[in-house]
Amino acid sequence: MISTFYLPGRVCSTKAIREIAQKASTAYTIICLKPEIEWVYLGQERMIQVMEMSGATMVYADHFAKINDVVTQAPVIDYQIGALRDDFDFGAVLLWNTAKLKAIVAQMDTDYEFAGLYDLRLRAEKLEHIPEYLYYEVETDTRKSGEKLFDYVDPHNRQVQIEMEACVTAHLKRIGAYLKPGAYKALPSAEEYPVTASVIIPCKNRARTIADAVHSALNQQVRAPYSFNVIVVDDNSTDGTAEKIQAIQDDKLIYIAQDKTWHAIGGNWNVAIHDPRCGKYAIQLDSDDTYFDETTVQKFIDTFAGLEPEQDIHAAPRYGMVIGTYQLTNMAGEILPPGVIDHREWTDDNGRNNALRINGLGAPRGFYVPLLRTINYPTTKYGEDYAVGLRISRDYPIGRIYDVVYNCRRWEDNSDANCDIVAMNRNNWYKDRLRSFELVARMNNCKL
Repeated sequence: MISTFYLPGRVCSTKAIREIAQKASTAYTIICLKPEIEWVYLGQERMIQVMEMSGATMVYADHFAKINDVVTQAPVIDYQIGALRDDFDFGAVLLWNTAKLKAIVAQMDTDYEFAGLYDLRLRAEKLEHIPEYLYYEVETDTRKSGEKLFDYVDPHNRQVQIEMEACVTAHLKRIGAYLKPGAYKALPSAEEYPVTASVIIPCKNRARTIADAVHSALNQQVRAPYSFNVIVVDDNSTDGTAEKIQAIQDDKLIYIAQDKTWHAIGGNWNVAIHDPRCGKYAIQLDSDDTYFDETTVQKFIDTFAGLEPEQDIHAAPRYGMVIGTYQLTNMAGEILPPGVIDHREWTDDNGRNNALRINGLGAPRGFYVPLLRTINYPTTKYGEDYAVGLRISRDYPIGRIYDVVYNCRRWEDNSDANCDIVAMNRNNWYKDRLRSFELVARMNNCKL
């Protein structure tokens, strides 16, 4: 009743998928991504039962993970239309309706070396998650979540990423969500602003790192006629962060103490950009990071406005958003692998389509404030920057800086340093939800 085939992971060729479809001779086909699977009693039967009840093309399930003979729960998340990232975790067991599998494979018209399985599941009509623990898998990648986070931008994976981008772009074209290059709306005109740029630093309980961040921002050098200030938004810190900030005496430093309501990172950004002291451009600096050197703010201004000083300081810029390049370091400033993260996958022609596949657009981020004030951040502490970047990319051009301008400092208090599986699932589900919102908006826009 079931044909079982082993694939060594998500990255595989179209040829391998075709061979599976050709050899599958039973009503159901299991594609297994790991070599060691042990079934819960009647686990396979339950997957078939759910497939028959739901009419799904493919079903997948929660499971147990074995790490050095220690068994832990490994729940996965529901699939949604915005679950376009190529590293979506289905677990190791994918049960397919063989007839539907063969029909999909017959439509696969591009031969991929790496994106065969990705192409297959993007074309599937209905992927059903069973929230029951139905099997055991041996987990071989035991790195912390913060160490896995940057796999997709590792230069060693560049060819894989190029194929995955081509695959998702073809998918967006099939479903009517593809954005053609160069079709942008006009940016809103600028008003008069007190300074050209504001460095925005939201923080909460960062007594250990906040002074480094603030001094890094205040040490920036910009040329005339440009100017800048630094806006620090403290979200009710209780560890001495406020005292660290207030001890820094500088006319360019603006301190905002939040009220007791819910703000999170997104809400803190909204308070900063709507403050009348905010500049024309708002440039990100996280409270545990630093700028690479004193030229970062000027490089953002130059990219927004052009290499020559603006004749009209209030003119609209070339971009709605600018994304820089960062390097990973520890707290001592030593480079951590994979080193420089420049997001070369962003291209003028296709970056905003590929943005729906990847889990982030890069850092640091700079925004044209008249535009950002019409969009605003979602009031959340994770994914808020990705949400804004997706929204801007739909209608407005995004510029890039490929020089290193930022030190992303990894330490034990990073929000993504070592998430447990519940937190990882929550974060991944939310970003998939953001993609779903954005995907529907793009599909609707393309119909106009």
